[in-house]
Amino acid sequence: MEREIDLKAVSDGRLYGANDMVKADCGDCEGCSACCRGMGTSIILDPLDIFRMTGYLNCSFEQLLEERIELQVVDGMILPNLKMAGADEACSFLNREGRCTIHPARPGICRIFPLGRLYENGAFRYFLQIHECKKQNRTKIKVKKWIDTPEAATNEQFICDWHYLLKDAERVIQEKKDDEVSKNWNLYLLKLFYMKPYQMGEAFYPQFYQRYFEAREVLERL
Repeated sequence: MEREIDLKAVSDGRLYGANDMVKADCGDCEGCSACCRGMGTSIILDPLDIFRMTGYLNCSFEQLLEERIELQVVDGMILPNLKMAGADEACSFLNREGRCTIHPARPGICRIFPLGRLYENGAFRYFLQIHECKKQNRTKIKVKKWIDTPEAATNEQFICDWHYLLKDAERVIQEKKDDEVSKNWNLYLLKLFYMKPYQMGEAFYPQFYQRYFEAREVLERL
């Protein structure tokens, strides 16, 4: 999900790389779960998120769809997002004590918060959202450590490749102006990257890129 933003209004004016220090550490969010409530459909899930969640919970994508996640149209693509529930619109994985029940397998957007990503020139940098996190007196931490994701460089390449695959697909579908093409692509995307099970005993990235290059070939033929 891309937003039109004024970086001067929402950030500290800096862009960060994985090895930079940023004032994002909130002390393990102790006593606070504000960022896990009222997020609407904004926590979009990528294939790595589903790989982590289905592996951690030992369930299928379809089982997640029953209560935990939902599908929405995002920039012309049908993608899953975390489901908010109840009067306070809490994340479906939040327990009564306000703690995340899938913290080791939490989605990438949750991992980077309160950072955001600015995509440009085929890559991206992080920025600090200064108004989003409610915790006071946050301390500095290295971006890579805060995100807590193994194989940081490979992960960043995956994030870029996934983002720009979706952007290229959005562009092609808009140019085609054909509802049938859009429908078929979206069904294909969901089945290939989300519904088709990943092998939990194997590394994620080789499995993803096998599907990614197949999808690129299909997109070129649209």
